[in-house]
Amino acid sequence: MRLMLVLIFSIAYFVSSAQNTGTKTFRTDSLIVVARNPEKGFHHDYLLFIPRKTPLDKKLFLLVEPNNTGKISDSIEVHKKYAIHLATVSSVGNNISTELKLPLLVPVFPRPESQPLIYTHALDRDVMLESLPELKRLDLQLLEMIEDARNILISMDIQVDTKIFMNGFSASASFTNRFSLIHPEKIKALAIGGFNGKLMIPQNEINGIKIDYPIGVKDFNELFGKSFDINTYRQIPQFIYMGKLDENDAIQFDDAYNENERKIINDNIGSHVQDRYLACQKIYQENNINAIFKTYENVGHWTTSDVNLEVIKFFLKQMQEN
Repeated sequence: MRLMLVLIFSIAYFVSSAQNTGTKTFRTDSLIVVARNPEKGFHHDYLLFIPRKTPLDKKLFLLVEPNNTGKISDSIEVHKKYAIHLATVSSVGNNISTELKLPLLVPVFPRPESQPLIYTHALDRDVMLESLPELKRLDLQLLEMIEDARNILISMDIQVDTKIFMNGFSASASFTNRFSLIHPEKIKALAIGGFNGKLMIPQNEINGIKIDYPIGVKDFNELFGKSFDINTYRQIPQFIYMGKLDENDAIQFDDAYNENERKIINDNIGSHVQDRYLACQKIYQENNINAIFKTYENVGHWTTSDVNLEVIKFFLKQMQEN
């Protein structure tokens, strides 16, 4: 296993070993770049950010935030650059990690320009149907990264629970939402925002129309080889938010949904982001999903310090109740 331990100091990175078992907390903000390991089940690198003062020998939760480059590129270095920025500088996930002293895992998944309809960073249907090893079942690859990271952290005297915290915004919110329905048993709590107003619906149909992944769960068994476990999914505490001014709408583009999926969503859930968000809230409440919904006035497709603080408080509460 090849590891590069990078200490963050201003904008410079220095290779070093930051573990000090003689102290009770981790001594410095650090980033570990873990190389891809197909033998272990993951075909891409991942990042493991450990904030300064992370407690040693105390049970914590590993926080996971999927990477979201915001554009297509066949260069994995482009995606790695954005993932490093997310992990170490600017993201809701980095805020949570830094404030709550939790290790943060960010995968470096590609979003290939040569295959523009495969929206990897949103975990769309095309990804789930892909057979190329590098892109096949990114959800399972992420699970292997999580297990690998847990072992690395244990070796550094950082103990993490078998369940994870998960966070996402925009495309990574869609990834997180979909991942949580596929693997609800793996998640302690999650927070998502800026997701085009469209949540994956925990139903087989809507208005008599059958809805497959990622709109609904009709073909869940066919895709994932197991039944959708709605009872476990209902137990996940969720914080779900949108800005009142958010009009970012990936639904209307072919990389996010095909024409048939788009018609089902527009006709039965809503053709406008905010209307769609209200419809999804109602559906989740009718299905007794354990979700807190929040709308922020004067906020668009971005987060603010107030939004970040509320997300941090949400995860803190889950830690205190554990």
